[in-house]
Amino acid sequence: MTWLTIGSALWLGILTSISPCPLATNIAAISFVGRKVGQPRQVALAGLLYVLGRTVAYVALAWLLLAGLLGGGEAARFLQRWLNLVLGPIVILVGMVLLGLIGSGVSMNLAGSAVQERAAKGSAWWAAALGFLFALSFCPVSAGLYFGALIPLSATHASRLLLPSVYGLGTALPVIVFAFLIAFASQHVGRAFNRLTQIERWVRLATGVLFIVAGIYLSLTHVYGVSLMAW
Repeated sequence: MTWLTIGSALWLGILTSISPCPLATNIAAISFVGRKVGQPRQVALAGLLYVLGRTVAYVALAWLLLAGLLGGGEAARFLQRWLNLVLGPIVILVGMVLLGLIGSGVSMNLAGSAVQERAAKGSAWWAAALGFLFALSFCPVSAGLYFGALIPLSATHASRLLLPSVYGLGTALPVIVFAFLIAFASQHVGRAFNRLTQIERWVRLATGVLFIVAGIYLSLTHVYGVSLMAW
């Protein structure tokens, strides 16, 4: 496994974290993590526990999915033979989701206001529970990136732990950053958050276009046998 592969998993997680639906849950997490702004250690601990909760959720889900995909030799050989045939169309669909062409208006939230209010009264360990629940609250973009991009990537490299863990870290990265900003440089939080919301749309659109281009290339190469390098 190369550093490029690991970096790709991290990038998918970061892109997930700044997409509208996961960004909304991260904002809720930031408000929970930073509620004890006068206690830097508690803020930092809550941020790290939130990361742990998200990572555990993504790893557990990937483990269950990939255990079925990679559980036997026949399944592994099937994936090695056929994964490239479906990967191109899947990547195109993910790109269309990122561009808002399909899948808008569909979401699933497992951590509603009642859970968040109860967590707000609890200790820093509730941050781990929120992270776990928020990770499983999929919307079109996060579902597309996780199931359509990370899981095939993990299946290709037979990685049930490392790549999902790196992805989970990426999805919680904004919360880590803001947790430490709240703890040690709270005056900069507002400015940094405004900057993040400004660039999210352009980052998502650029990545969506790249996904569609990459999906078309993979489809032409592996489905239709077109060798673009020979042109």
